[in-house]
Amino acid sequence: MVYLGLFVAAFIAATLLPAQSEALLAGLIVDGYTMWALLAVASVGNVLGSLLNWWLGRELTRFSDRRWFPVKPAALARARAWYGRYGKWSLLLSWLPVVGDPLTLAAGVMRERLSTFLILVGIAKTARYAVVAAIALRYV
Repeated sequence: MVYLGLFVAAFIAATLLPAQSEALLAGLIVDGYTMWALLAVASVGNVLGSLLNWWLGRELTRFSDRRWFPVKPAALARARAWYGRYGKWSLLLSWLPVVGDPLTLAAGVMRERLSTFLILVGIAKTARYAVVAAIALRYV
């Protein structure tokens, strides 16, 4: 159940919803759970949450002319400009708070290839959790 909870927390933290999972990961490591399993579960959950953003970016932009569309045209234009300027390599910053999740959405809007997206986001998200795990291990 602990691993499922971490997966859900990591998944939600990667979406556009405000959440975080690093403290949970660190706490579970300090409590003695298997670090490698926790790292894998958190990374997979976080990458899948980012994949949801990518998919939303790809699919929902076809509705951008509708009144109910949640993203303002100016915000969509900024996301396109950012991603157009920095390209796929900006996905290595997808681990950052505040800007990381919108980057994954922008990658979908810009129709980034799924394989490229998964590799770059996987590297970024796993590296961030590895740093959190390394810090938590100092308190074990």
